[in-house]
Amino acid sequence: MRTAGRTPATRAISCVLLLLLAVASQGAAAAAITKGDFPQGFVFGTGSSAYQIEGAVAEDGRKPSIWDTFTHSGYSADGATADVTADQYHKYKEDVKLLSQMGVDAYRFSIAWPRLIPDGRGAVNPKGLEYYNNLINELLSHGIQPHVTIYHFDFPQALQDEYHGMLSRKFIDDYTAYADVCFKNFGDRVKYWSTVNEPNIEPIGGYDIGFFPPQRCSSPFGINCNNGNSTTEPYIVAHHLLLAHASAASLYKEKYQAKQGGKIGLTLLCWWHEPATQAPEDIAAAARMNDFHIGWFMHPLVHGDYPPVMRKNVGSRLPSFTAEELKRVLGSFDFVGFNHYGAAYVKADLSKLDQKLRDFMGDAAVKYDTMPFLNSKNQAPLWVENGSDVINSVVYEENAGASAGQIQEPCGHDPREWSCQHC
Repeated sequence: MRTAGRTPATRAISCVLLLLLAVASQGAAAAAITKGDFPQGFVFGTGSSAYQIEGAVAEDGRKPSIWDTFTHSGYSADGATADVTADQYHKYKEDVKLLSQMGVDAYRFSIAWPRLIPDGRGAVNPKGLEYYNNLINELLSHGIQPHVTIYHFDFPQALQDEYHGMLSRKFIDDYTAYADVCFKNFGDRVKYWSTVNEPNIEPIGGYDIGFFPPQRCSSPFGINCNNGNSTTEPYIVAHHLLLAHASAASLYKEKYQAKQGGKIGLTLLCWWHEPATQAPEDIAAAARMNDFHIGWFMHPLVHGDYPPVMRKNVGSRLPSFTAEELKRVLGSFDFVGFNHYGAAYVKADLSKLDQKLRDFMGDAAVKYDTMPFLNSKNQAPLWVENGSDVINSVVYEENAGASAGQIQEPCGHDPREWSCQHC
């Protein structure tokens, strides 16, 4: 595990590193890679999320999440659902045995809110408690650290129906109560908690473009929209996610951390953006997109407010923090995880700022010259090293600590000299 750089008068910030190497057909160079090539204490692991791996969506008291509703409404590829998936709910012992055979140090998984508290609030499901206790104990018995994500997109459908989910501030209290159940029941064994997974993509997917549930979005920005407003709701949802993270982190630090000895943070999606050309406007566009994408959460966490460029471009549509909220948000993390899948080239498109109606991409005033998984330039995409086979040979980093040593910038020029570089 790498730790952040630090100044003498400040606390250290840990970067939890879970590195999954999927390196096939790389040739002699790849064959030479061993654990010994990584720093001492580097944590190798793999990860999953409850909805993607557990199955058993209607068993032992679990109730639907918004993703169950989404996939059963025909919006997934080929009508696929997560009713069975890898069936980890029934096969967790087999899965942990396989993880042990792989030699991993850690396993990052998420707890399904509608399995643990089926209605989103209120009664705790004893079968849910039993399953996660069994999984955690099985991991520990094989020498594998459990790294737990409290919320990974599977919002309880009951709360979505009741108050439109994360659009309501009621979500913050319900989420904090749910997190409290997790800390109370599992915190004696779980030492790494991630409050929310990729809160910088869920507002875009679910409340701007509409390719995630609950598909709240508006024309001309979204697809298959179920009401919504793409110009305002992504910012409201992100704000509430940030406040929910801070609320849970505060609860953990005040009530549990001293006794349980764990760490708490959150995990962001980390697409890195580079300028398509060396023109000043494109260089500025790449920095602006990184501010919108990563600084959206990191800047409040480090400095107590959104990036100045977001304040300028989004204006009154960007929520504000109260003085009490600022105190709670600022510094509310022991580590930050980055799901780093790759990078993309961007160009400036300042004409978007002239549009009366703007969504997230309009406010960022950029356009992609290469989409993250497409290659419109006559060269390998940024996320694939030269010589790699694009399909069969990819280094995939989940919760990596940096993007090519440049994470200091989107973290907001942190005076504590955070630099989780070259992970």
